[in-house]
Amino acid sequence: MIELTEAARTTAGVVALTVVAIESGGWFLVRVVTGRVPATDFQRSFFRAGHAHAGVLVTLGLVCLLLGEATGLDGGWRWLAQTGVLVAAVLLPAGFFLSATGQGRTRPNGWVVLLPLGAGFLAAGVVTLGVGLLRG
Repeated sequence: MIELTEAARTTAGVVALTVVAIESGGWFLVRVVTGRVPATDFQRSFFRAGHAHAGVLVTLGLVCLLLGEATGLDGGWRWLAQTGVLVAAVLLPAGFFLSATGQGRTRPNGWVVLLPLGAGFLAAGVVTLGVGLLRG
């Protein structure tokens, strides 16, 4: 059994509560796809991508948080292994949703810069965790 540090336990609790926000995003998405909220095809696709990334990355982020406790990593490396995916779980959905906001938008706005930033945190987090787990 993995013993959680106080920081990991607190982080996991906060992240678990974010599922309610993801759920409300799902309700918004239902309103979009049923036509109750007007949206372009571009916006619908970005809203779907944002919602999907939020749910998957929060789940993966909780797994990484737990698995990071089983590594010998410390300092910034441990932080990156345990929370890199959780940072991506904020940046990627925000990039999808924010870059699609605005009436009649058919192309992303400047918030699209969050997508490569989030992808970078995702990759860095899982690679650091993987190396940390393999090293023991």
